[in-house]
Amino acid sequence: MSDTGLLLTAAGGVAALLLLIIKGRVQPFVALVVVSVAVALAAGVPADELVSTVEEGMGSTLGHIATIIALGAMIGRLIELSGGAHAFARSLIDRFGARRTPLALTSAGFILGIPVFVEVGMIILMPIAYGVARTSRRPLLVYALPMCAALLTVHAFLPPHPGAVAVAETIGADQGLVLLMGLPITAIVVAVGYLISRRITRREYPMDPALRASVYDAEETATDGTDGERPPSFGMVLTLVVTPIALILLGTLAENFLAEGSYPRAVLTVLGAPLVALLVDVALCGYFLGIRRGWDRARVGEVMASAVPGVAMVILIAGAGGMFGKVLVASGIGDAVADLLDKTGLPALALGFLMTMALRAAQGSTTVALITTAGILTPLLERGDLSTAQLSLVALAMGAGGLAVSHINDAGYWMFTRLTGLDVSAGLRTWTVLTTLMGATGFALTAAVWPLL
Repeated sequence: MSDTGLLLTAAGGVAALLLLIIKGRVQPFVALVVVSVAVALAAGVPADELVSTVEEGMGSTLGHIATIIALGAMIGRLIELSGGAHAFARSLIDRFGARRTPLALTSAGFILGIPVFVEVGMIILMPIAYGVARTSRRPLLVYALPMCAALLTVHAFLPPHPGAVAVAETIGADQGLVLLMGLPITAIVVAVGYLISRRITRREYPMDPALRASVYDAEETATDGTDGERPPSFGMVLTLVVTPIALILLGTLAENFLAEGSYPRAVLTVLGAPLVALLVDVALCGYFLGIRRGWDRARVGEVMASAVPGVAMVILIAGAGGMFGKVLVASGIGDAVADLLDKTGLPALALGFLMTMALRAAQGSTTVALITTAGILTPLLERGDLSTAQLSLVALAMGAGGLAVSHINDAGYWMFTRLTGLDVSAGLRTWTVLTTLMGATGFALTAAVWPLL
């Protein structure tokens, strides 16, 4: 098939994917599988190679990311059900003081967003925002907007969140370098989002009367989820959140600065592998948040197991995205798309950001947008002879695109607006504007770092 035919097939596949998800309300995993098979057949992949192609794409992706996502979910679940997340947020509020409470909650969203999925983080932290708004009599949005935006920012940019993990694996970036460069970039994006949100929330927006009555007229109750147990300390939770990040970063530094074949390098390389780092942290969380606080082993096991159903579909979607990317490569579509993109003259960094943002705006899911863009861009990135550090920065630019333009086709948009009592118009003027400006800020930061690599 000619390059033109392959490009039309690719465009038709992406259009069909968006149509199935947006208009047909087809579950993204099913839509990705259907489109992958259809595109493979349309592009001329031999029938006897079809099954092996899609299975290889699914298997190679899941072989790397499934365990990371599952272990990250277990860590988040242990922190949540032990009362650690609630206690951590409360401690931040106490430390920052009343005037800087919005900044405290934003910091809580940033730190807890690393191990905890964005939807879970919103559920955990919103009751705290309700209580603070009730006590201060200030608008709920002052606290909720920067806090929830921080959760979404970490979700889009950093491992162990599924989109970031899948992108790093697909394009050949290093997860340690993604974290090393991504943490300061993400922190700056969150800080900028906090400042922008202060301006956005200078005016009040209409709030659902029932929620307003619930927030401002109800008696405050403790919702730390500990069933009377003493919650973990601030230092304990912070240490457990930081541990896997520190191990991954140490492993990356060891590979770059220690002598090859040395014992310290070998040890740190093993401990710094994302799988091992998260496994170590799961064990530490199970002991310090569970067994040491009186849980028996059966309860710890039940809490860990309860985290898996919530991420099962996320894992499947990530795997199906890898399948779609494999089909694009095996059929020659990837090379044809790479030729076309190469002719645009746009640098890889800009292409990654713009394509991810366009797909994010079209179908809503950050994870699907990141995985789909990674599959399309991989052939172009392979031609570019980019270093691992440059590929890691491209992954972060794609994360910026995945953060932007959260609107009415995004489940996170509806979750935020429902939890804050905003109508559609107010949600677009606050949440959508803020996430888009933060995504643009993230891309600007990656562009500023690019010449240094």
